[in-house]
Amino acid sequence: MNDINWENPRQEIEKAIAASDLRKLLRISGMLHGHFCPFSALGVKAAVRAVKELKAKSEGMEEVIAIVETNNCFSDGVQIVTGCSFGNNALIYKDFGKTAFTLAKRSGEGIRISVRADRAKVERSPEVSELWERVVVKHSNNEEDSKRLRKLWAEIAFKVLDLPDEGVFDISNIRADIPSYAHIFPNVRCSLCGENVMEPRARIKDGKPICLSCSHHEYYQLAGDGITTARH
Repeated sequence: MNDINWENPRQEIEKAIAASDLRKLLRISGMLHGHFCPFSALGVKAAVRAVKELKAKSEGMEEVIAIVETNNCFSDGVQIVTGCSFGNNALIYKDFGKTAFTLAKRSGEGIRISVRADRAKVERSPEVSELWERVVVKHSNNEEDSKRLRKLWAEIAFKVLDLPDEGVFDISNIRADIPSYAHIFPNVRCSLCGENVMEPRARIKDGKPICLSCSHHEYYQLAGDGITTARH
């Protein structure tokens, strides 16, 4: 317990950002993402540029907000570097399907970085394209293909880190519309399943609170296809 940094759990990440140690940050990102790939590398690279230009620092208290426009690999790199996540209410997801994100301070001062259209397929060598089709698109269970793809992805990902920012990104300073701090809602207990549920998500049946899953009410969910509605 003596080696825990109680004051700043992100100190290692912040030191790597200050030193522009993109390789270390990509390695840390891989702990969340599960593998190394070109677009998680682009997310790390874009986030470092944004954090340094804004001189932003996140303590997970919504003082810095990241707005991601895609739910692909890019966004995991952004989350690791910026420290903005769904869990600390500092991550906003706009379902635009664009490999882009905005980092903004509470003042509204922000920077938006998008991957340039002519670099959007930076990883697609013929071999990688074929492996992508088999492993990712068609979900092949061929372990050799998977290993080969992971190896090639990792090699390309670390090479991406060395590309000049202006060669892969469009970067603009903006004024961002930042929402108010997240509301802290009380919990109520579902009268059917007995589980606690955030009050605004509960429904009322026979005068008693009921959760969305027990009520079979429509709800929103974020999955691979983006934000959709579903019923339990």
